[in-house]
Amino acid sequence: MAQIIVVTSGKGGVGKTTSSAAIATGLAMKGHKTVVIDFDIGLRNLDLIMGCERRVVYDFVNVINGEANLNQALIKDKRTPKLFVLPASQTRDKDALTKEGVGKVLEDLAKDFEYIICDSPAGIETGAMMALYFADVAIVTTNPEVSSVRDSDRILGMLQSKSKRAEDGLEPVKEYLLLTRYSPARVTTGEMLSVQDVEEILAIPLIGVIPESQAVLKASNSGVPVIIDQESDAGMAYSDAVERLLGEELPFRFLKEEKKGFLKRIFGS
Repeated sequence: MAQIIVVTSGKGGVGKTTSSAAIATGLAMKGHKTVVIDFDIGLRNLDLIMGCERRVVYDFVNVINGEANLNQALIKDKRTPKLFVLPASQTRDKDALTKEGVGKVLEDLAKDFEYIICDSPAGIETGAMMALYFADVAIVTTNPEVSSVRDSDRILGMLQSKSKRAEDGLEPVKEYLLLTRYSPARVTTGEMLSVQDVEEILAIPLIGVIPESQAVLKASNSGVPVIIDQESDAGMAYSDAVERLLGEELPFRFLKEEKKGFLKRIFGS
């Protein structure tokens, strides 16, 4: 049975699509057949991060409306054999997503995939609510700032009351915290909440801390999920998060400010 994982947040710009691409790629690299779906109808971005924007012919809404089948719409990733992308429509309205339509697509995907990653839009509009409705697992993505954390708390309330699992009286959606753009130096100066601050407010298990990193921007611009860059701190942090998602217990890295050596202090590199 496939596991449906929604990557969600209350606030925009926290790195959900980057995280969805990295987590889906990481699971596929571990040998799990994985599909990642873009739920941001009208503002398609996942295909850019995945580097497959020129290969989009049919999309999620085409499949829901019966204008194409899944085989026609799914894009096979060129780098990771077990990874597929289902892009969003750029020309339709968010109301094109219906519970019946989305449910049928997820049901069909579940026959062939181990993991279905839903890249949710921010907030609580139609696309976001549809992405979280069917979730078995939610990865709540937040930056270490008060407004982002507060909005994420609201999303947790939605997961606990508006998901299909809540409606059907089943076990609640498993919730995990993914902290992105973390800078220990800025925590030290009081510009940013610490990991402990965020954990205290949201009170859900921490699955990953992704450091603020130029590697993320570089990867996004080149259409390569950052997890593939295993030389980068962000790539390693996403790999750790995937391992934890799969049940491994790993220590958290990149939580402390890196001490500069004597030569680095002099030459600044």
